[in-house]
Amino acid sequence: MLVDSHCHLDRVDLSPYGGDFGRFMERTLSEGVEHLLCVAIDLEGHPAMMELVEPWPQVSTSVGVHPNDKEREEPTVERLVELARHPRNVAIGETGLDYFRSEGDLEWQQRRFRTHVRAALAAGKPLIIHTREAREDTLRILEEEKAREVGGVLHCFTENWEMARRGLELGFYISFSGIVTFRNAEALREVVKKVPLDRLLVETDSPYLAPVPHRGKPNEPRHVRLVAEKVAEVRGVPLETVIERTGENFFTLFASARRLPE
Repeated sequence: MLVDSHCHLDRVDLSPYGGDFGRFMERTLSEGVEHLLCVAIDLEGHPAMMELVEPWPQVSTSVGVHPNDKEREEPTVERLVELARHPRNVAIGETGLDYFRSEGDLEWQQRRFRTHVRAALAAGKPLIIHTREAREDTLRILEEEKAREVGGVLHCFTENWEMARRGLELGFYISFSGIVTFRNAEALREVVKKVPLDRLLVETDSPYLAPVPHRGKPNEPRHVRLVAEKVAEVRGVPLETVIERTGENFFTLFASARRLPE
């Protein structure tokens, strides 16, 4: 089953579809994407996101506040757990640390990250982790907050093998995006070779990070096949093996996701 394990459907460019989300979804599903995880980045937009995807049982959702979003409603453990009770919400996140885009004293990011981990533990749902230029602090907080008890995914992974290895030891999955297709991503492709196939996911992070040959254009979930193709090429295995295993991995990690009959 081809699964886009991380996308932002409430932010995709619908202009090629006349602004019609239904047409966009029909195109996505017609090109073989069978399930999608629409990931939240704030609380204010969460109700509208849930309403948008409600007619589509092929879509699961999450609840969380992105680490760079400083001006929006600050989440509490109680609020995240309350929202996570909705059966569509299969994960807490995205959350984590991003020292690339934020400056100054980033203790607020670490506090927010800990809030999300504690909510995941209380809700019994896995975490979706965003991390950029914050390797040691990300791993330290996951360890200190006992995140291994719920696990999760290091999404849109761009770090080195050492961080991937330590994330795997914490019980996390590693997800790769269209970045693996970029010409300058040879070091990342070396990580792709090393991650066990039963702990690997593929994603688009739509509408961002479109894979080659669409780089620089708005991304769409249907391009997740291109990510899977590159992973298969790098690992020297059939494309169908990557599609099958990453699909199984998705439903193993996000155990409450609704899997439709094939």
